[in-house]
Amino acid sequence: MKIAVTGKGGVGKTTVAATLARLYAQDGRKVLAADADPDANLGLALGFAPEELEDIIPISKMKKLAKERTGADQSNVFYKINPKVDDIPDKFGRDCNGVKLLVLGTIETAWGGCICPEGVMLQRIIGNLVLKRDDVVILDMEAGLEHLGRGTTSGMDQFIVVIEPGERSVQTYQNIRRLAFQLGVRRVRVVGNKVLDAQDEAFIRSRIPPEDLLGIIHYNRQVIDADRQGRSPFDVSPDTVREIEAIKAKMDQQEEEQS
Repeated sequence: MKIAVTGKGGVGKTTVAATLARLYAQDGRKVLAADADPDANLGLALGFAPEELEDIIPISKMKKLAKERTGADQSNVFYKINPKVDDIPDKFGRDCNGVKLLVLGTIETAWGGCICPEGVMLQRIIGNLVLKRDDVVILDMEAGLEHLGRGTTSGMDQFIVVIEPGERSVQTYQNIRRLAFQLGVRRVRVVGNKVLDAQDEAFIRSRIPPEDLLGIIHYNRQVIDADRQGRSPFDVSPDTVREIEAIKAKMDQQEEEQS
């Protein structure tokens, strides 16, 4: 199962991605969680201590590695677009609570049609995770739509769009759904997060088709407390974990029906 968790900034993508990863690991599945957000904090949400993450360099920042694998240098404008990457998850991944974390990062400047060695590496790594590994792979994507324009997530089994009860979040979902369909990803599902009351829930249910809505996660102060303490929501907020567990059960059922 290959899942990209996406949505606009601040909606709770990382909480959803990390909790799903922990739940699949708890089932005994081999799980790889890849952080493709420039503001990388998936590690904390998985349960790593802050000091355990201090020396992790995102793959996108490893310019020497990119040059070695692609053959790019100042005197060589031609380089490999299919570099070896299958060893990278095991070589650079870190294990915690049964989940292997790989910090990918992102390319900070818009590509504008050009392809840089670091960008080639990221595309190849994600492609390898999607096509050639039997693990459960969960990508915590950067906010917005740029990664869809680059096509880095075209091989995913499904997108989970995390939204808040607001029109801007719904518009982001609609744009992601449209672009995902253009990439050939037909399963675009929604999780409503930070829901305060019945009015919030009714808004989400009125704007999202029932077949696309995986479930609702209510606003929970414990999730904020977990962030302040640098701890995983999985270890602090049992109510949120139960709600995401119900979402996972629906995903598993849909996956079984598709197979």
